[in-house]
Amino acid sequence: MATVHLLKLSVGTEDVAGLAAWQAMKQVQTPDGYPQHVTRMWPKRSDEVLNGGSIFWVIKGVIQCRQRIIRLDERTGQDGIRRCAIVSDPDLIRVAATPKRAFQGWRYLAVADAPEDLSGSAQTEDPLPPELSKALAAIGVR
Repeated sequence: MATVHLLKLSVGTEDVAGLAAWQAMKQVQTPDGYPQHVTRMWPKRSDEVLNGGSIFWVIKGVIQCRQRIIRLDERTGQDGIRRCAIVSDPDLIRVAATPKRAFQGWRYLAVADAPEDLSGSAQTEDPLPPELSKALAAIGVR
């Protein structure tokens, strides 16, 4: 079976550290302590997403990190609408900065189109400011 990733905007987040801080809040975690992102649409390709897929986060117009997707949980809101909780591993893995225009909701991301993970030492280095990272990615420097 093939694998497919998800691509999602992290609205209001300034950097990867901000995303980590947001996900550390109890109100955005599952009862078993994993970060979750609740969305209205359920992935039709859920089997492919759960076959090793990750959620890649776009921050300030740049794909900057990813998290392995653990499972998809059903949530029903107070309005009675069925939603999908994308439950992910808490580890944020930084990836090669890749520019991405804004979009609504989430999108599928083919494995071949996914940015590569940064090397071991680059994972722990201080990241570049988002504007500089975006500018470098736009000219092909990763």
